[in-house]
Amino acid sequence: MGVVVAGVVGLSAISSVLKHNGSSDGPYSSQPEPTYTTTYSPTYSPTVDRPTPTPTASRPVTQPPPQPTTTRPVVKPTAPRTTRPTTRPTKKPVVVTDLDVVARNRLYKSGAMRSVNCKESKARPSNAAGATTNYKNLWNCLNRSWPSLVTKSGAQFRAPSVRTFSGSINTPCGTWYDSGPPFYCGSNETIYMNLTEDVGNYNQYPQNSPRVWARMWMLHQFAHEYGHHVQQLTGIFSAAHRMQYDAASTAKELEISRRIELQASCFSDIFIGSNRSSYPITGQSATEWRWLIGHVTDKQNDHGDAPNHQYWALRGYNARNPSACNTYVASPKKVQ
Repeated sequence: MGVVVAGVVGLSAISSVLKHNGSSDGPYSSQPEPTYTTTYSPTYSPTVDRPTPTPTASRPVTQPPPQPTTTRPVVKPTAPRTTRPTTRPTKKPVVVTDLDVVARNRLYKSGAMRSVNCKESKARPSNAAGATTNYKNLWNCLNRSWPSLVTKSGAQFRAPSVRTFSGSINTPCGTWYDSGPPFYCGSNETIYMNLTEDVGNYNQYPQNSPRVWARMWMLHQFAHEYGHHVQQLTGIFSAAHRMQYDAASTAKELEISRRIELQASCFSDIFIGSNRSSYPITGQSATEWRWLIGHVTDKQNDHGDAPNHQYWALRGYNARNPSACNTYVASPKKVQ
């Protein structure tokens, strides 16, 4: 299959490595995800007769008393007792399909996410150092938010690695450029954040409101890419990409891609909604966040249009529960 790109469609030299912990998880988990993958013996009875004595002339003939007939008891033949073998019905092996993994994943029953009292970094993404500080802060918050839910799903939690880039970067998922959005690579379980995009967004307009928007956009993008990592840990990522590979048409392949991406945004806003008071998503931050989730672009038709992106983002934000993010059972209209 070709390289699959997933992530949040945004505005767009490795500078740092926050943590590396990644490992490959199957042939399809290596696809990059830009923002917006139990005995018978017969018996006989002989008669025993004693001989009769010869009579003599001098005494009367005395007939000997009759002797009793001695017979052996008749033993009836017995056949060995046979025990019918107990046959238990053979259980058919349970076949778990890729659709089962994505649509009936135990993550959807893991419960609501609790706030970890995450606070926004005081550093501003006006330069690479400030942006990297923000990424590291969010990485720490998300690493405290998702482990409980991932563990309840039956999966093992692993923190993703995070790397920043400007210009171009070589990854196990190919070479990528800062003209595109950030992305997630399942092969090494790494989030790649685009410094050129985030620093550029923040510095493009000096007014306060656009800078608040830039900070909210960076928050949403990072949490979205982390959402792909949650998909990776729970098996959803690989199963969904196998479904893409087996899709009967390009249209169906794009639909599955949109289900993957819209779910990642829903997961993103579970985290944002859970920490809305401490981060905080209030005042101008809330205004800019609500604007951005409803104004994404989807030129390739593989991430979901603005109304549907807003629909799934708000579901995650309000419910704060993965059960609200099962895009794989939604109607096609909800994943356009």
